[in-house]
Amino acid sequence: MHRVASTGNAANPSRPRKERRLTYVFTDADDSTHSSGVNCVKVSSSSDLSDGKRSLFSGSRDGTLKRWEVDEEVATCCTTFESHVDWVNDLVLTGEDTLVSCSSDTTLKTWNAFSNGACTRTFRQHSDYVTSLAAARHTNTVASGGLGCEVFIWDLEAATAPVSKARSDGLEETRYDGMHKSSGNLLHSERSTAAITPAQTYAPIPAKGHKQSVYALAINDAGTVLVSGGTEKAVRVWDPRSGAKQMKLKGHTDNVRSLLLDPSGRLCLSGSSDSIIRLWDLGQQRCVHSYAVHTDSVWTMASTSSFSHVYSGGKDLSVYLTDLSSRESILLFTEQHPILQMALQDDDWLWVASTDSSIRKWPARERISAKALQKANSFVAGSLPFSRARAWIDGSAPAPLYTEPSSIIPGTPGIVKHALLNDKRHVLTKDTEDNVKLWEITRGAVVENYGKVSFDDKEKELFEMVSVPTWFTMDTRLGSISIHLDTPQCFSAEMYAVDLHVPGASEETKLNLGQETLRGLFAHWLSRRKQKTSTHLANGDALSSLRTLSDNAHDNTDSQVVFDFSTSIPPSIITEGSQGGPWRKKVSDLEGVEDEKELPRWCIDCVAHAQIPPREQSKCSFFLHPYEGTALQVLTQGKLSAPKILRIQKVINYVLEKLVLDRPLDDHASGPQMPGNVYDCRPSSRPWQFNPKPAIEILCNQQVLSPDMSLATVRTYIWKKPEDLCLYYRNIQTQNR
Repeated sequence: MHRVASTGNAANPSRPRKERRLTYVFTDADDSTHSSGVNCVKVSSSSDLSDGKRSLFSGSRDGTLKRWEVDEEVATCCTTFESHVDWVNDLVLTGEDTLVSCSSDTTLKTWNAFSNGACTRTFRQHSDYVTSLAAARHTNTVASGGLGCEVFIWDLEAATAPVSKARSDGLEETRYDGMHKSSGNLLHSERSTAAITPAQTYAPIPAKGHKQSVYALAINDAGTVLVSGGTEKAVRVWDPRSGAKQMKLKGHTDNVRSLLLDPSGRLCLSGSSDSIIRLWDLGQQRCVHSYAVHTDSVWTMASTSSFSHVYSGGKDLSVYLTDLSSRESILLFTEQHPILQMALQDDDWLWVASTDSSIRKWPARERISAKALQKANSFVAGSLPFSRARAWIDGSAPAPLYTEPSSIIPGTPGIVKHALLNDKRHVLTKDTEDNVKLWEITRGAVVENYGKVSFDDKEKELFEMVSVPTWFTMDTRLGSISIHLDTPQCFSAEMYAVDLHVPGASEETKLNLGQETLRGLFAHWLSRRKQKTSTHLANGDALSSLRTLSDNAHDNTDSQVVFDFSTSIPPSIITEGSQGGPWRKKVSDLEGVEDEKELPRWCIDCVAHAQIPPREQSKCSFFLHPYEGTALQVLTQGKLSAPKILRIQKVINYVLEKLVLDRPLDDHASGPQMPGNVYDCRPSSRPWQFNPKPAIEILCNQQVLSPDMSLATVRTYIWKKPEDLCLYYRNIQTQNR
């Protein structure tokens, strides 16, 4: 994902400031499903809910976390946690109700696990993607590791202490994150954190020593042993109370991707991209068993409560159950996608997260009958990689014990391919189920669902010879469409209002695509803002930002909204506050009090004050001559100048008026002569007064131009030269004789 731009260097005010980016993300599915691969899944303890239902938590590549209430048959999405601006890579549950998540946006976030999705704190200690978390069951200790070769050990009780006691030196964001709040007025709760005592700061304990990226962590229940692994191909052991190194265990020949510790912290299981699972005795500081079970990378493991059996899964789509003592393994089931993480529910059920957006529930060991186990094709896991030595008890490849999951939490197919159409308003996409859809990005909605058709053929079919400036960038990293707006580039494209089918618009009215998109996107915010402005105008303690806006009450912001965004499936916005890091929130949840501390100033100016940055005139200069061999008179001696979006039909009208009247349209239309003998080309709005009306066509490079073409389109697709455009006119009737 494109990271949100920095706000500039406050220490050097003379340095040009980097304007903050605004991104909006939209999908055609509601909040009850994930729209990209699920990276992590955890099950709450049985005592978490008073009604006896269990909670399942999931984190996705779509940037959100979700809480599901699960029973024997049904899983219901209760809460969506939205604040991360990139993939959610891992999550842990700690304490009575604290959910901790980490992300590729380099942050850790804490949440009230059973709330309405409020983020309570954001920590910005890591320098790169945060890939893994581990939590001690009996303490408030949480460890985090990532691609920056860093491991940090957090005391959550101290780290999430009242804000006045938290750190404010930039390593940790101590205020309530972004636009999220736990109670009370959002802006007041954030601004109340301004007075912070530096002496009462908190810093996590660093576990220094990793020279490469960290992909896996595990900690024992008492929080006395921490293990980490990554691209060093070794397992490192730490004392989490001090961050001191204790040992380094070598044996794997590829990246260590998954780690487990037994409750005591003496035994450690490691899964690697070398396809081997190793059992380590930390007291003896050696590997005591190796299990060659998989045919490809082992990415995730889950152990039974007694640590006697281990479930393992990964890139080969298979989940095996292995007895650590007898080394007997059973292929439980195979998934359709690579397996990223698993979570055991009471040794009865196994929840599986994969690169698919769905979550599947499978029977675990305690649910397997003795009869089924006897019939299962088990084998003894060897000590060497599968490709060289794997012993089958019956001499044949095993069949999975289960072929269908017990239940599925369905997801929305994520977008995996996209193509931006030439009109710079529509995008063609293809999802993981091969469905092809056409989207209008200026409304954040699906225009047409073509179903399972050829993406390339549909792209060719939708090709349109039209040239519009690129006013945004986009990606589908989150499984949905993310549109990135930067100033002043996002204000570079214009269209005539009649081409946008604006009711009652005149033919001369031009609209800025970026400005109109922002007005539609923030329509709810502007409405709430005006309500709060009117409410606080007579109140002496009104927010200063709203008092400032009240001075601009006559801004022209009440005109018709051209692009309506969905209110049932509202888009989310991602941006960066001037006093904090990036944040994400649904536009429907904006309260109207957000100002330049939360939103880019240029965005507020556009929406609230109808002001956009000054930009160069988007003009096109061209010569207009009679076609060779025609008897038509020469109308101009110099160049003409017109907006790039001017259509050829208006050039035809210009020629007709000049031919019949033998003079410029009027003083206002022709305008004064410009430097370089450039004339302004604008048609008259006067109705035609002569009959029959001559028939004129315009040519370029010997090609007759469609009246609907714009000058920019002609220059891009017909003229194809850096020199000024040359157009020619001729009488159609004369040509046909």
